[in-house]
Amino acid sequence: MRLEVTRRAELAVQAIAALSPTDARLKAPELGEALDATPGFVAQVVGPLVKAGWVRSTPGPTGGYSLTDSAARASVLDVIEAVDGPTANGRCVAEDRACGHGRTCALHEAWTRARTTLTTTLAATPAVDVHRRGTP
Repeated sequence: MRLEVTRRAELAVQAIAALSPTDARLKAPELGEALDATPGFVAQVVGPLVKAGWVRSTPGPTGGYSLTDSAARASVLDVIEAVDGPTANGRCVAEDRACGHGRTCALHEAWTRARTTLTTTLAATPAVDVHRRGTP
């Protein structure tokens, strides 16, 4: 059983916070510094955010990364799933098989409740409101 968020997903949430307010525009090196990541890794982190429509990538000397208006509606869960994929993969947490199908494992009910609580909390948390690492 693994319950974790990848570094890419965590940095993607931080990137949205770093680019908030919506008038901020940061170049890859500046965003990398804010995230404590290399500019090359920033591109990997921001790519899914651009694809989702939350971040705009403007090329050129006056360009950089900035938030789109739709970023305000992105939850932490949205960002995690944009980067890492769906949190519900249909697999049993205790056995190597599909979940359910007439037979559940001993952890099914407890895991379902815990997962619901976790995803509900993440879905209710706007990514723009998350504090960047090192800030109160």
